Amino acid sequence: MTTRRFFLVRHGETDWNVVGRLQGRRDVPLNTLGRIQAGQVGRVLAQLAGDTRALSYVSSPLSRAVETMRILRTGLDLPVADFKTDIRFAEISFGLWEGQTWPELRRRDYEAVRRRDLDPWNFAPPGGESYRTLCERVGAACAEIEDDAVIVTHGGVIRALLHVKAGMPEGEASILPVRQGAVYVVSRGGFEVAD
Repeated sequence: MTTRRFFLVRHGETDWNVVGRLQGRRDVPLNTLGRIQAGQVGRVLAQLAGDTRALSYVSSPLSRAVETMRILRTGLDLPVADFKTDIRFAEISFGLWEGQTWPELRRRDYEAVRRRDLDPWNFAPPGGESYRTLCERVGAACAEIEDDAVIVTHGGVIRALLHVKAGMPEGEASILPVRQGAVYVVSRGGFEVAD
């Protein structure tokens, strides 16, 4: 159970999100709506956190997360670039599946997708990683954060952190829709969503 508060923010929308293309570690920029969402998240965060200057700020190094962080910090009237990046908060790797949509993958490799559907927590795509592996790296990254923190990251990472830090069951976490433009507040072994 954590006594710190983690304000988890999924990056704003990208064009790949719109068409359902698996991004993983691919560096896909925000689209126009994604930039608007990033600004809205800053306002939500200001209402939730109180003194936003007292928080630590950490981002995935992927540009969609970094741009989201910069926009939300601008909205909070904080120095735009005064935050850390940590590769351990990068999205789950989909390996060779990155850049494809689920319908494309089902046509190309139905059996592998079926195995993933049956056990999404433990399945790793070719050259990718499983949620179980993801939990290890993001859990270790969070353990090093000493203060209440804003973490701008990705849907898969938020699912893993809700399991590790809030006790969400694997089966529930693996299929949870993680919204863009929302803040997932993890504290004292539970979580709430605000937008």
